[in-house]
Amino acid sequence: MYIPAHFSAGDAEVRALLDGCGAADLVTSTPRGLLATFLPVLYDPDAGEHGALLAHVARNNDQWNVPAQGESLFIVHGPGAYVTPSWYASKAEHGRVVPTWNYLTAHVYGRLVVHDDPAWLESLVRRLTGKHEAGRPEPWSVDDAPPAFIAGQLRAIVGLELVITRIEAKAKLSQNRPAADRDGVAAGYLAEGDPVMAEAVRAAARPDAPGR
Repeated sequence: MYIPAHFSAGDAEVRALLDGCGAADLVTSTPRGLLATFLPVLYDPDAGEHGALLAHVARNNDQWNVPAQGESLFIVHGPGAYVTPSWYASKAEHGRVVPTWNYLTAHVYGRLVVHDDPAWLESLVRRLTGKHEAGRPEPWSVDDAPPAFIAGQLRAIVGLELVITRIEAKAKLSQNRPAADRDGVAAGYLAEGDPVMAEAVRAAARPDAPGR
């Protein structure tokens, strides 16, 4: 990934992105060419030196049984949104502005391990469910379904673990724009009902932000 220094994401940003990630694109290079699947994922920081991303696929999905060549890749998407030049103070000053896209993303590389193991899968499903059901008024539990039904569902999937070897992360959040332009972008996002992007732009502009 091309990452100019001022768009480099820091360790805290990367950790927050992985902790909050609900799903990501798995890409593997195989003898049949590139294979890709969008999968629910769980970040486990204690698995291996750099952590791991855990997921599962349908047993009928060939991506798990076609051997991956070299590193595999999960593409993790954070918040992202369009930037109109109309938000820039510099538009009124000189007009030399163009549209762009702000975003946070990480390319997570590693060794792909297949887990065709019901116990491993059940543990993962319970952890995934716990993560996404937490805080709901009536959280659903795996134990709410009949055991025989769950056993059948587990037989229909295969576990995947990307043991992370390296991460390339980019936070492109208007850091290259003058302060007045950044303020305009943050205000624009707020006006359009996107406080997440507004705060991301503001955070990236702070003196202690990565790349500054």
